[in-house]
Amino acid sequence: MIVDVHSHTPQYKEAVPPDQVVVNTLWRPDRPVNATCSWQDYLQAQQPADKSIVFGIAWHPGQMSDNLSGQGPGDTSWYDGNVNDATAAFVRAYPERLIGFMSLHPYDARCLDEFERCRTDLGLKGIKLGANYQNFDPLEPRALAIYERAQKYGLPILFHQGTSPVREAPIRLAHPLLMDEIAIRYRDLKIIMAHMGHPWQAETCVVIRKHPHLYADLSGNFYRPFSFWEQLVKAGEWNVLHKILFATDFPVATVEETIAALRQVNRLVEGTPLPRVPEEEIEQIIQRNALALLGLE
Repeated sequence: MIVDVHSHTPQYKEAVPPDQVVVNTLWRPDRPVNATCSWQDYLQAQQPADKSIVFGIAWHPGQMSDNLSGQGPGDTSWYDGNVNDATAAFVRAYPERLIGFMSLHPYDARCLDEFERCRTDLGLKGIKLGANYQNFDPLEPRALAIYERAQKYGLPILFHQGTSPVREAPIRLAHPLLMDEIAIRYRDLKIIMAHMGHPWQAETCVVIRKHPHLYADLSGNFYRPFSFWEQLVKAGEWNVLHKILFATDFPVATVEETIAALRQVNRLVEGTPLPRVPEEEIEQIIQRNALALLGLE
């Protein structure tokens, strides 16, 4: 089974109008990315994944911008502008393919009410947080209340980890060592550390090694080939390759190109005595049943 644990809810149900297309040139060093996409764009890019976890990012209260592409919420004719309603509507249309995560903002006075609405009424199965994009301290009491509630109900949390080209997103709020402190306090909380915490992949490896319910996804890495090879070698040396989850960060990347990059990761060191990532470990990452590990089956 191929499971993409990290993808973003499309902003448009139908085809994106040409005058609404937003192209981002900062996310990847090798090519620009269409930041706006439709349901069909998403489904095509997710082939051949069997299941995909999908989510939006909750805006700071009163702010109608997703902080990622610099655009508004897209076409709201099929939902009311709430990112969780958009995710839930998309998942309801393709329940055999998609698993929806909610996003919350701890500064929203109705945050825990929204948690319950998403968990019960919308059927969302986990939480996406990006403290740097959402600009909150991940160790402050309002954030801790989310983690406590998630642990109580067995909902995994996917945290953005590592750097970002968004100038308004404080990098310090997404450092992997913060996850160590959260996992110490919430020992049963399942956490996915996105992007292997780039560029702090070694720190990510030692944190997921330490805590049994912490995992890392490898999205946002393969288009920096040396770092991609190096981080997987480090994960092997720290004996945590079994805790690396397949992910794309769509629309930044597709499933097919991520799989291809994984299978070609050792080309960089062909003809050298440098270590290689075992091919069987690569295939296990691609085929890993992340849903079982996260309690989502």
